Amino acid sequence: MILLSVGTQLPFDRLVSAVDRWAAQRDRDDIVAQVGPATYQPTKIKTFPFVDHDAFRKLQGEAMLMISHAGMGSIITAMELGIPIIILARDHRLGEHRNGHQMATLRRFRHYPGVFAAEDEAHLAQLLDRADTLSASPQLTAEAPESFIAMLNGYIEQPLPASRLNLVQRWLRGA
Repeated sequence: MILLSVGTQLPFDRLVSAVDRWAAQRDRDDIVAQVGPATYQPTKIKTFPFVDHDAFRKLQGEAMLMISHAGMGSIITAMELGIPIIILARDHRLGEHRNGHQMATLRRFRHYPGVFAAEDEAHLAQLLDRADTLSASPQLTAEAPESFIAMLNGYIEQPLPASRLNLVQRWLRGA
């Protein structure tokens, strides 16, 4: 099963319609989509506007591929589950978001293993044509390694030098 998610805050009809067209052209009936407050009505893919967290997590666990907007939650979840993910950024110039942060996320993650950045709808279709061969990233864990935690604790437990402490105190007072 391929799982498409656009998040819950805004519609992303450009992504939903591109996947729906691809599914119709390839006669695919294995795509399930969380489409949020969409206006586009898909004809080929199974959709629902929203789903509770537990049911959505179950769908994510059953997916062999995820397709998503360039949202950090979707990317990290796919990496945690060891599922390849195709991302298409919302374009703020098209009114799909308030600013260009998703474009920046797409650029930042395009070279990560298991994350496949679609530049546009045509590239998305090309990536979907390779869905069965896309590989996942090495599975992330939700916990930091003990060595990292120990290093971080070392920094936290070190007293600040007097000059830095004075600077921090002045900043806190608004001086």
